[in-house]
Formats: sequence, C-alpha cells, structure tokens
Amino acid sequence: MSDNVLPGPKAGYPGRPLTGAQLTVTSKEFTEQIVLGQMMGIIFEAAGAKVIDKTSIQGSIGAREAVKSGTADAAYEYTGTGWITYLGHTKPIVDPQKQWKAVRDEDRKNGIVWLPASTLNNTYALALNTANWKKLDVRNLSQVAALSHKNPGAVTMCVENEFATRNDGLPGMARAYGMNVPSTNIRKMTGGVVYTETQKGTCAFGEVFTTDGRIKAMHLHVLADDKHFFPNYNVAPEINAAALKKYPAMAEVLAPVTKALNNTVAQELNRKVDVDGEDPHEVAKDWLIREGFIKEG
Repeated sequence: MSDNVLPGPKAGYPGRPLTGAQLTVTSKEFTEQIVLGQMMGIIFEAAGAKVIDKTSIQGSIGAREAVKSGTADAAYEYTGTGWITYLGHTKPIVDPQKQWKAVRDEDRKNGIVWLPASTLNNTYALALNTANWKKLDVRNLSQVAALSHKNPGAVTMCVENEFATRNDGLPGMARAYGMNVPSTNIRKMTGGVVYTETQKGTCAFGEVFTTDGRIKAMHLHVLADDKHFFPNYNVAPEINAAALKKYPAMAEVLAPVTKALNNTVAQELNRKVDVDGEDPHEVAKDWLIREGFIKEG
C-alpha cells in the first residue's frame, strides 16, 4: 500500500508506534472483507508501518491459513467462522461476547490471537423480493420449512457455493428447521449473482449477508432466524501471535476502529462498493478520514 496518511485526532494512540514494521494484511474475496482488509492496512500505514496488501484471497480457509502460517500478519475475521469452520464446533454460542471469548481462548493453541470484537455481525439470512414476500407470506425460517412440506415447488433457493456445503450454511439450516428442499430446487452461483437473481425472482429465496448494502438498495426482505440457528459472526482482528509479540502496538491502533464498526457502517460501505461502484480502498480510506482515525499526510 502507498497511502500518505498519519494518525487522526481520534486515533487513540501517541506518535507512530509501528514505525519500522513491515506488515502483511489479508482478507477473503467478498466486498466487506476487502473493505475491512484495506481499512486494517491503512490504519497500520498511519501508525508508521509499511504494508503489503494480500487481500481478496479466495475462500475462508486461504485467508485463515495465511494468518496461521505467518504468510500474513493480520485479518478481520468473524467469530462464528472461527468457532464453526476453523475450530470444528457444530453448535454456536448465542451470547456474542461468550462466543468471542470461546474462540479467543481455543484458538491460542493455533498461534492466533483474537482481539476484541465489534458489534458488526455479518450473519447469514434468507431474503425475498417484494413480490414473493407478499405472495408466499413467510416471515421467518420456520415458515419456510412449513412451506417446503406443504408446497415443495415454491421453495427455490439461490445460494453461494460455499454456503451450499458449510455446516453453518444450507445443510445445517435445513436440518435445524426440518426443511424439505430437493437439490433440484437449489441453484449455486457466485455471491453477487445471488442478489440480482433473488431480486428478479429467479429463485424465491436468496442467501444474503445481513450487512450487505444491496439488501436495502434492491428492496429485499430478510427473514427472521427464529430458532437462532446461524452463529454470531462478529468481526474481530485475527492476528498471528508471533507478529503481535513483535509489534504489540497492532492491538492499540486497531482497537478504536474495531469499536466503531457496526452493521449500519458495514451496509453503507458495502453499498458504496457493490451498488455505487466505488473502489474498496478509497471507501475504506474515506471512512477512516471522516471518522477521524487517520488524516492525509
């Protein structure tokens, strides 16, 4: 990264405590992750570090392994993904703080430190367009399950490839709610296409992320997860333990930024990229400047 930035008035730390450090940031390949990865890198730059950008790695495992192996030093990750996908648990912890603590404590053995989480909770959901919202008259996932038995042909789903196979995705959701959805009723596609196809009504139901800016822009209606199946996916910095030991100021410089993140912020920033076509790096940088965490050098 090559931004000429300095700590802003709300940076919350003195001087430039990462001067001399060279840090690599990573992220997964979807919009929110790229924006968060850029945000993390810019914050490190403002604190004095030279930053290598390895954001937008395909799939969750790739970014995770980069931090675990030390190929990357840090990333923003989700507590639910840590608990279910990486640590292999099947039942989420309903309380967000307890979920974060459980992930933090168990992941230490893997050489990974989880810094305190934000209230940004990017969990899965199913959504419908307005026509299907009115026509099918379902408002939660239990009602989708009932509809799948009463009228199986009505329950068609557009989902991402990863969601179709994850324990905290479609297979687990179908089991938890007793949904009867034949494979012929499920269409797999990339994330961005799910939203457009759901908006068009190609599928009655589309898998969405609750912080996605396209939900509001496309007038999609999100169904309630009335059995609380989906885990809390609160965003938190996931740091390689050796890197944090070498550069402990990483925690200090990230803390105020992480605290400021929430679902409203995420929806706004994601919309700027996915709907308005803005560059993720500039979206992240503009927000950090606006919030006072950085300033132009």
